[in-house]
Formats: sequence, C-alpha cells, structure tokens
Amino acid sequence: MTGCGPSAPPTVDVLTLSGSYGDMGTAYGAAKRDAIGKNYASYARSFRDSAGLTDTDIQRWGNHFRRLVSVYSSDIDAMLTAMADAAGISAEQAYALNSRTELLYGSGYHEEGCTSLAVLGSRTASGSTLLAQNWDWRLDQGPLSFVMVTQDLEGHNVVTLCEAGMLAKAGMNSAGIGVCSNMLVSDRDGAGAGIPYHILLRGVLQATNLSDAIEAVTRSARISSGNFLIAARGGEAIDVEFAPDDFGWLLPHDGLIAHANHFESGLSVKDLRRNVSPLTLIRSGRVRHLLEDQLRARQVSVRDVQTVLTDHLSHPKSICRHPAVSDDPLEQGASLFSVLMDMEAGRMVINPYPVCESTPYTIDLTDLESRSVEQEQA
Repeated sequence: MTGCGPSAPPTVDVLTLSGSYGDMGTAYGAAKRDAIGKNYASYARSFRDSAGLTDTDIQRWGNHFRRLVSVYSSDIDAMLTAMADAAGISAEQAYALNSRTELLYGSGYHEEGCTSLAVLGSRTASGSTLLAQNWDWRLDQGPLSFVMVTQDLEGHNVVTLCEAGMLAKAGMNSAGIGVCSNMLVSDRDGAGAGIPYHILLRGVLQATNLSDAIEAVTRSARISSGNFLIAARGGEAIDVEFAPDDFGWLLPHDGLIAHANHFESGLSVKDLRRNVSPLTLIRSGRVRHLLEDQLRARQVSVRDVQTVLTDHLSHPKSICRHPAVSDDPLEQGASLFSVLMDMEAGRMVINPYPVCESTPYTIDLTDLESRSVEQEQA
C-alpha cells in the first residue's frame, strides 16, 4: 500500500489497485478485510439501534440496491461483489454499507458538516481550477477510512477518499473530473427504487467527461438528497443539488462556488437540515468572505484554500470542525479529512484529522500514469 509522489512522510493510508473491476474488488477486500468487517459491524449497529432495522431488513435492502446498481454500472457491481467475497461479508451486506445514507434516513443520524468549494482557474494564481472540501463525520470513522487509487484495464485512474468497504467520496480521475459532496436532507427522501448516494459518487468518478459526470447524477433514479460539486480540468465547475425526483444547479459567481448542508438552488423541497444545523447557513458565505480579496485580484492560491479549510470561526462547529465536549462520546464529530484537488495538475492533497495540524500528503495522478506506461514498456 503505497502512495504516488508523497510530499512528506506518509500520514495517510493509501491503497493502490489495478486490473479488472473484479480483480480490484478481490484485492480490496483482502487488503482491508479487518477494516471492512469493523466498518460493517459499526453501521449495522446503527441500522438496528437508530433506524430500527433487523438483520433480515438489512439483507433485504442490500439485495434491493444490488439489483438497481447492477443495471446502473456493471463495473461498480463487479468490484463491490468481489470485495465482499474477499472481505468475508455478503454482497447484500456490502450494498447495505454503501447505502448507509439511505438506510439511516429519518433516524436523526446524519452527517453534521462538510464544506466544499471550487475556484476556477481564471481566479487562481496558478491558473489551475481548485476543488476542495472538509469531510466531517464521526471520529471513530477516521481509522477506518483511507485513500484508494484504482487503475482499470482501459487506463482510467481514480483517486478517492473512502470508508472501508465503500468505493468513493471526494475524489478525482485521470480524465480531469473531480467531485466533492455535501449531505442534504429533504422531505422527499426515503427508501425506494433509486441509486444510493455513495454509488452516485463513484459513478461521477467513472465518467470521462464533464457531461457524463453530470448525467451520472441527474439521469439516475435517486432516493436521497445531496449536493455534488463537480469540477473539470479546463476551468469549469458546476454544483448539482438533488432530491429524489428533481435537481437544481449553481454556477460559479466571481469564479467561486461554495456549499454547505442546506439547499441553495431554489428546489421546491422542505429542507430538513437547516433548522437543526444552523451553522450550515453561514459556512458557504464564510468561504466567500475569506477569499474575496484574492478572488478580486485573481490570485487565489492553494495556501488560501487551505486557510479556508482550517477556519475556526464558531469553534468547535466551524468549517474546521472539532469534537464538542457535549457530544455523545460514541458520535463525536470532526473534520476527519480535508481534500484539495488541483484539476490541471491532476494532484490531490489530503490532510487527516486534525486537518489544521496534520502533515499534508500528496498523490499525483500524472505520476501514476507515467509509472503505468513504464510498466507496459518493460
């Protein structure tokens, strides 16, 4: 398990896979067998205790989502099914794990944070489009999360943050597509026939152009709400807010898109998060305020974006989130990772918790591609 082009001694666990999707799934399951088992057990407890699901219910829903995803993407299905077999869990359990957002809907068990932003190259000092986010979630998930690099037989490379047993979160690919995400909750969410949120994220990363990346979300049946901020090499970005039966979008203003955990595009839904997570209402505005001088000067730098990701206004529930003393010890939340992607360079910089103090780790997709060419020529 090695990274590609580390800028410092490794501070992030990186798993590199190559081959067919079945082969990559098998290698994934074998390498992360213990972590996958622990992660599934953790979420299975939440499914039972928070959502009232029995083990039979979990298996039934896992089978339901497996049937839907096998039609959405045979590659994703092959990878997940092989991973499950190698990890010693059932395919249905693997699909339940990858549908944890949907299975926990209505239980009051939702991610508290996540702040994402994209700055177009026309407003950066380097001319590169920058895409970034903090992933806020339970502290106990940190040790069970890592960076996964995949290279399929067609040479399509993906680097993504993910939880053990899952296939995607914030990430980018060799086609120059990147995605960050924010949890949204609406009155239209609920179980049914649709593609799970985290599977849609992998679908975006499988895309080879911006149009296909957008369609991976907008043309698919969905059963939960969410927000995907998608950027492309070449200097474009779009924010897609979606509910089960509709979607809206936001385009850059003065070269910036920023998003938190409430609806902003005008979708006709009842937002169920804004009353219980009030800081979401200021986080996207806070991003703009922190960057406004640099945006105006067209000089936004990587360091400027990192300053945003480590902002502590309203600490501990800030953009850079820290555990609150009042939190349930079993559900203490924090910014587990920050992810910053340079779309033109094909470079991802990751900081693990605490993101305001840790050493950054860099993965360079172009380095991965050059190594692949060397291996083919050898």
